[in-house]
Amino acid sequence: MIEIKNIHKTFGDNHVLKGISAEFKEGICNLIIGGSGSGKTTLLKCMVGLHEPDEGSVIYDGRDFTRMNFQSRIEIRTEIGMLFQGSALFDSMNVEENIMFPLNMFTEQHRKEKLERVNFCLERVNLVDKNKLFPAELSGGMKKRVGIARAIAMNPKYLFVDEPNSGLDPKTSIVIDELIQELTEEYKTITIIVTHDMNSVMGIGENIIFLHDGEKWWEGSNKEITSTDNQELNDFVFASKFMRSLKKNK
Repeated sequence: MIEIKNIHKTFGDNHVLKGISAEFKEGICNLIIGGSGSGKTTLLKCMVGLHEPDEGSVIYDGRDFTRMNFQSRIEIRTEIGMLFQGSALFDSMNVEENIMFPLNMFTEQHRKEKLERVNFCLERVNLVDKNKLFPAELSGGMKKRVGIARAIAMNPKYLFVDEPNSGLDPKTSIVIDELIQELTEEYKTITIIVTHDMNSVMGIGENIIFLHDGEKWWEGSNKEITSTDNQELNDFVFASKFMRSLKKNK
């Protein structure tokens, strides 16, 4: 389990996160949702150490990440997989090299072992024999799947995903959501997904944290979200559905 306790983060005069606490459990898709500027990406970055919270704790299975020095954090970082918004593949590396990158950085495996792991991950995301393609040769959905393959290369206990469906068509978005959910259930990872996509929320949102103005405004499941009387959440859900209907009618 990952626990966050009373997380605060300020940039200058902007108090972005205002005392957020939550728990994220293994084997389910934990979603962080909210409008632009609500603090969801900042919270994700605080959880993985890309930002340091001003107050509060991030605890990985009883280990207080926020109290550790750089060297002590390395062990936890090797247990983390990340899928960045836009996939963040290295343009100068082919698919095989991109997926092998964390293995080169964090393991002393022989090349044969690393290649076996790369091929296993490619098979797992349905991209067999795409090793030698470069990112410029891939579709948006394929880039996301390569990003997922790289994120699971180290067999992570913790999987962080930032806007996985950004720039994808609805059909491909469903494929990516289902793949993330499948991997989460199969490997019992603690998966945390930042998204504004209501299709994802309704499809795979087993545990949902809704942020509003830097605070945790609501928590529940996708089965509960449509029956809430939380006005800000209702406004967010309605606005999202309304925008999708506008796009479909164009």
